Formats: sequence, structure tokens, C-alpha cells
Amino acid sequence: MTADEAADLIEAIAARQDRAAFAALFRHFAPRLKAFVMRGGTDADTAQEVAQEALVMVWRKAASFDRTRASAATWLYTIARNKRIDLLRRGARPIDTEDWLAVYAPEPEAADKSVLAGQTYARVKELLVGLSEDQLVVIQKAFFEDKTHTVIAEELKLPLGTVKSRIRLALGRLREALEKDET
Repeated sequence: MTADEAADLIEAIAARQDRAAFAALFRHFAPRLKAFVMRGGTDADTAQEVAQEALVMVWRKAASFDRTRASAATWLYTIARNKRIDLLRRGARPIDTEDWLAVYAPEPEAADKSVLAGQTYARVKELLVGLSEDQLVVIQKAFFEDKTHTVIAEELKLPLGTVKSRIRLALGRLREALEKDET
């Protein structure tokens, strides 16, 4: 599903409470939102609940979506991130101060920041080539195939700790290179 198709579906929900549009959006984004929340350390049942709550919020608040401020995916992932934080607060569990979800689901941004985000995306794509093969494989599976760390470990027949370490190291290298670009 393209960004424009997703935005069109949200706008159809807002304009006429289009159930078919919501069903298509749900089919596409529910598993992705669940995987996104699970990558933050949430169990599968809770992640499913957060994904469903986020999509119910889309049904109720579709009229507040503005494709000029953010892509449909950014808007949806932001809602899921906020729902996850709400859930953590309700459970009185401490929130990780470096909540990495905030990095991957930024708040809606102005047009000039969207251009910068596109440039950052292109730069990250370039930097991925510089990762070791081991790191690249786990990053692709985690972020492009929406697989959990456990599933990746099973597929690659690696210990879970090794998968997590490779992802952490790869993200560290990417972050470091991007920070150097900013200076």
C-alpha cells in the first residue's frame, strides 16, 4: 500500500465513515502496528490490544488527519506509540527514558521537516550498505519485514541475545553516522 493510498483510505473514513476503507487500512496496518509495539518490548497480547486501540482511534479521529503535515504511516505509528505510552502509564510501569519508538515514529512535522526526513531516509539507506552482513540481515528482518527479535533468532538459528546485540550495534552505527552528518 502506498502512502497516498493509505491517506486516501483515512480521508474516506473521515468523509463518509467508509467501512471498506477502514477494513483495508486495518488489514494492512494492524499486523505492522502490532510488530512495531512488540519491538518496544511489549508482549504479543498487549501489542495486539494497542494496535486495535490505535486503529479504533483512527476510525474516531480520521477527520483530524492532514496529509500535508504527516504521512498516513507516520500518523498511525504515532497513535500506536502514544497508546503504548498510555498503557504503560496506566500500568504504573516506568517508561524507558530513551524510548526508541519515538525515534521511529516521529510526531507529525512541518513540510520543511518532511524534506529533511526524506533526506535522512536516503542517507540511512546509504549507511545500511556499510553495515556488516550479520547486522544488515537482522535490521532488514526487524524493520523491513516487521519480525520480532524472537522470530529473527529462530529463523537465523541464533541466540536471542545475539540478535538484540546486532540490532543495537547496527542502530548505534547508524545513529552515530547521522549525528556526524548533522555537525
